[in-house]
Amino acid sequence: MMKIFFDNNEPSGIATIKRPLRYDRQPAVRTLQLLFLFFAMLAITSLFLASCKGRIKEVAATTDPDVYYTCSMHPQVMQDHPGNCPICGMKLIEAKKSQSQKADEIQLSNVQMQLGNIQVDTIRNGSIGDNMVLTATLNFDQRKITALSARIAGRVDKLYFKNIGDYIHKGDKLFDLYSEELNNAKQEYILTLQNQHELSNSLIDYKQLAESAKNKLLLWGITESQISDLANTRKVSPLTSFYSTANGYITTLDIKEGDYVTEGGTIVQLADLSTLWAEAQVYTSQLSEIDSRGSATVQIPDLNNLEINGTIGFVNPEINPDTRINLIRITIPNNNNQLHPGMPAYVYIKNRQHKGLTLPAGAVLRDGKSTSVWIKTGEHSFKVKMVETGIEDDNNIEITSGLHEGDVVVVSGAYLLNSEYIFKKGANPMEGMKM
Repeated sequence: MMKIFFDNNEPSGIATIKRPLRYDRQPAVRTLQLLFLFFAMLAITSLFLASCKGRIKEVAATTDPDVYYTCSMHPQVMQDHPGNCPICGMKLIEAKKSQSQKADEIQLSNVQMQLGNIQVDTIRNGSIGDNMVLTATLNFDQRKITALSARIAGRVDKLYFKNIGDYIHKGDKLFDLYSEELNNAKQEYILTLQNQHELSNSLIDYKQLAESAKNKLLLWGITESQISDLANTRKVSPLTSFYSTANGYITTLDIKEGDYVTEGGTIVQLADLSTLWAEAQVYTSQLSEIDSRGSATVQIPDLNNLEINGTIGFVNPEINPDTRINLIRITIPNNNNQLHPGMPAYVYIKNRQHKGLTLPAGAVLRDGKSTSVWIKTGEHSFKVKMVETGIEDDNNIEITSGLHEGDVVVVSGAYLLNSEYIFKKGANPMEGMKM
């Protein structure tokens, strides 16, 4: 809508037309936007404060020192707040901590006791030491191994036995050797014999020289028969044969045809298998019950549990400090050569029987440096205890110190308790403990 105005200032008196002023809406829009942002920020702040208030309440509820949360399927999971198991995703359940639990003890829940198959028994006096069973391995009798060596340097022209395991009889030809030094010695012996025959009236004692030349050949491994043939034929062969001086199976063959050997170099090693050693490992705590010159029975499972009586021939005087294990050897006859080195065996040693505190062997933990058991201190609480052990039999082990009759000991699940302690405490339960 337009309005007409008459302007008196116009000289012509002509009427003029003017448009009304436009209204500016921008300030109002900005105001509304600011109000909207204000209320939105107010709502977000209220929601944030409400959530923080709930979170504070949740944290306050989960900081109870007597409560922890664990998984029924994975009891190793322990948290101080509720949530889901990080392994299987199940909801964690609430569990109470024992108020009487000490720093060196571990507390288990009912679920953990069932899943770990934790079983206990009361230690008591019992009979032990009737029979000791040790695992063993058959080995060569080192006292019956012979090394045949070259007594003079030279080149091996021919070997008559070339395989490990071949049996060599005493007197069998072993190898032919080419040696310049040996050939010169044989030639010297022949020349001495000729001079002795032709110059018998000489001032030089050729008989004594011939004997010296013969002794040199004998020292170098030439036999009496070979020297006799050399004296009769008066001919020197470029090759010299050497013969075995022992019986046995070849266990080591260090040369081949064409090799050069030095004086004293080993040609072969022979093992006489008429007797063998059954080598067994035994704990140091068991040594006092073993007669170092007693008898034992060796059982061979590979030969239908064949049993052979033998004697204890050696007890190693040196003890391994890391494993606390010692070595004993039982010498047994090898009739008909049916036994072979490397066969597994069991050694049965008869000991005197006596009374003592005994536990199932599975209740005792060994880590190479110490021996320990877990004892029950409460309804579901346990504590580790160092012990010293004595002799063992098939199923039981003697406790010589560390426990008393009537102590309740974990006989099943001891290793799981040990692992649980390390997981929860972050340290080995035996660290810093002494007997």
